[in-house]
Amino acid sequence: MIDLGKKAHVPIISFSATSPSLSPTHSPYFVRTTQDDSSQVQAIVAIVQAFGWGEVVPIYEDTEYGNGFIPYLIDGFQGIYTRVPYRSVIPPSANDFHIIRELKKLKGNQTRVFVVHMTASHGSRLFALAKEEGMMTKGYAWIITDGLSGMLDLMTPSTIDSMQGVLGIKPYIPRSKDLEDVEMRWKRELFLKDPNNKMNELNLFGIRAYDTTWALAMAVERVGPMNYRFLKSQTSENLTDLATLGTSEMGPRILKTILNTSFKGLSGEFHLVEGQLQSLAFQIFNVIGKGERVIGYWTPKKGLSQELDVAEKVANSTSMVDLKKPIWPGDSITIPKGWVISTKGNTLRIGVPMKKGFTEFVDVKWDSQTKKTTHIDGFSIAVFRGVLGKLPFGVTPHFIPYMKADGSSAGSYDNLVYEVHLQKFDAMVGDTTIVANRSLYVDFTLPYSESGVLMIVPIKYKRKNGWIFLKPLNWNLWLTTGLGFIFTGIVVWFLEHRLNTEFRGPVRQHLGMILWFSFSTLAFAQSNCLANFFFLFATSCSSNSIVRIFF
Repeated sequence: MIDLGKKAHVPIISFSATSPSLSPTHSPYFVRTTQDDSSQVQAIVAIVQAFGWGEVVPIYEDTEYGNGFIPYLIDGFQGIYTRVPYRSVIPPSANDFHIIRELKKLKGNQTRVFVVHMTASHGSRLFALAKEEGMMTKGYAWIITDGLSGMLDLMTPSTIDSMQGVLGIKPYIPRSKDLEDVEMRWKRELFLKDPNNKMNELNLFGIRAYDTTWALAMAVERVGPMNYRFLKSQTSENLTDLATLGTSEMGPRILKTILNTSFKGLSGEFHLVEGQLQSLAFQIFNVIGKGERVIGYWTPKKGLSQELDVAEKVANSTSMVDLKKPIWPGDSITIPKGWVISTKGNTLRIGVPMKKGFTEFVDVKWDSQTKKTTHIDGFSIAVFRGVLGKLPFGVTPHFIPYMKADGSSAGSYDNLVYEVHLQKFDAMVGDTTIVANRSLYVDFTLPYSESGVLMIVPIKYKRKNGWIFLKPLNWNLWLTTGLGFIFTGIVVWFLEHRLNTEFRGPVRQHLGMILWFSFSTLAFAQSNCLANFFFLFATSCSSNSIVRIFF
């Protein structure tokens, strides 16, 4: 149709063609009186960023409507470093079996956050089957785009029931007296034609159609009376030949007038920029019960906010504090973590030491009659549970006491650590001291408590006496000291005997001189020799090193 309008110079006006691939900038005779799907990308990105989800999987139709939107969504997620590990593409001809197979694949992956961009017919089937597959329970998060959000009023109660906890966004339509009057006339006309008609609400597409009709009527009135002929450039005997279509004389003027038309319609200010309606604000809602519960708004300049007027005071907010708390699938108020770890049934085998003392850290109670563990608690267990609660994925710990069949301990802490090394346990939780030999087999977390290990020894009091200073001196030290004196005498003799006559004579005289000089400092105190000796002697006792004596 767009190509035909371009060839015939006739404006093609659409209030429902939202695919970004249909761009008015590339087709001058295409006019879009609604926002394209790319305008809602930043609102979806702000929601994902507010709740801290690191991975998102888009689910979309394999049509022009779906494929034209996904590249913009991927680019938006890349801007906040959110991964898209998988894209779920649903063919337009897919049956329930195909959809169930795709849902099972999604359920087997780690990601638990999904953005659904589908029409109402496919979206209603998807959520009904997702509920049957157990994917509308606690831990899952679903976001629907405005193409599906605008058609919730037409869905059956069973479909709405399967969408409980879903988040949705749609363009914000301000309430006005004109809108209320049109809705009242709409309901009255439908009731008069068919009292059993359940379609009694004027949805977004109906409001856009109303404003589009007004814009076209105003443009025609401004153009005034003109010739509605088509100038045919070629003739053909084949009446179905498109070459006979010709060009319109009135089309270019109507197009120019429509693009310059501005007024306040039912959906707010009607003003086209570059051939399409600009987005002003999006409404964020939560599917609860039989309808919707508004939890906030998003504007291009101010970001998220609980109230639309507050959005003018907050600068580009992306915090979940600026939204009302939603109710998630499974009637949960806990924010989904976004993904789960892919392990053996998401369960970890945790080894717990079995002991009798220090139950403040690990307390394991075992029933000897039933041969079962009745209680596992303590400070270490509480710290471990607290850490698991902060992880961005869900893990179920299975605590297994390290004990024998009779309830006694199956081994020491070293044995339990080695069991983790042998992969009989996935981890160990307890008051386990970090020591070198254990670190050879397992990795420890950072210490969260000081061990405070002390050694208790008996103190023996002895009567003090004047010779207690000799107690540190053993025979090795006495021998070393004596040899040191003799070595000193030899050195002095070697330096003096060639010049000093007192160091000459028979061998006995030489030996006597060496010994006399070595031990003379013990008997004579001239030049403070004795004081120096005791200083050196005390130094040797404190350091236990003969080197400190002579050097």
